[in-house]
Amino acid sequence: MGSPLRWGIASAGKISHDFVNAVGTLPAADHQVVAVAARKLLDAENFATLHGIERAYEGYQALAKDPNIDVVYIGAVNNAHYELGVLMLQHGKHVLCEKPLCLNEGQSKRIVKLASERNLFLMEAIWSRFFPFYRQLRERIDRGELGEIREVEVEFGFVLSDVDRLRLKSLGGGTVLDLGVYTIQVCLWGFGGKAPEKVVSSGVTNDEGVDLEVTAELHFPGGGIGRMKTSALRQLKNTAVVRGSKGSVTLHDFWCPQLLTDVDGKELVDTLPNARHPFNFTNSCGLRYEAEEVRQCIVAGRLQSASVSHVDSLLIARIQDQIRKQVGVVFPEDEQFAV
Repeated sequence: MGSPLRWGIASAGKISHDFVNAVGTLPAADHQVVAVAARKLLDAENFATLHGIERAYEGYQALAKDPNIDVVYIGAVNNAHYELGVLMLQHGKHVLCEKPLCLNEGQSKRIVKLASERNLFLMEAIWSRFFPFYRQLRERIDRGELGEIREVEVEFGFVLSDVDRLRLKSLGGGTVLDLGVYTIQVCLWGFGGKAPEKVVSSGVTNDEGVDLEVTAELHFPGGGIGRMKTSALRQLKNTAVVRGSKGSVTLHDFWCPQLLTDVDGKELVDTLPNARHPFNFTNSCGLRYEAEEVRQCIVAGRLQSASVSHVDSLLIARIQDQIRKQVGVVFPEDEQFAV
């Protein structure tokens, strides 16, 4: 592909701002954001003005129908992911969808099937896995430097109990979908993508019936355990420790790590480039890594990424469903999209 990958942006919220800002640090010869859509035209226009984007649309149909877009980034609220993903795929667009891919495994299976049928690229935006320290950790594990992996211990928590996208069932809220996707994926990363044999969890829910704090254990074949905790009620350590028979590695700010404590106890530090605008969230410039992964996959004709495969996303969705069921969190979509 000699010309740049042309991005359309679905939703003009905070994460979309950070994504476009991060893409702006990549070569313009490789990436170009050409259109943005939001439910309100003014939101899309303001976003387009700030980021120097040519076209702004009211509603998502117009974005889906725009013939000059190769791939759409979906940064909308959780419960809109399935509908928007389907819309874009039906109009021949490749899709990078914010995590969680969908609300449950049933929706996720349907959208993966549609992407395969349409011969289009689809990836859940688990940006963590494209950070250099995730790559290095994977290589260390594969080379046997940590020995046999026995445990991944991870916690992820902030005071978020007043944030609508987290506390409201109508928006697909709860820590399992919002934070748990990160803790689950790092457990799977440590254990090489194997599926756990058993999931045991407990949690605290609010009046909406949405989980605000969850503790879970993923029991893997061979006796390995992933121990995870998510919280919207308090700040946690937000580290992931991967322990093997020969040593351990710690990822600090594990979902977007710029600091790693290595097997020998040494601390390694990474950096990110400066962008045009301030970011809303921690280390969001690292969203550039997943954007470049998408470009490389599409250029090579790959329909999925080896680092966040469809199998990975479906497994994460299944584990999320199991945890939600055990904690007592039910969405209307669970019955509608039963597996």
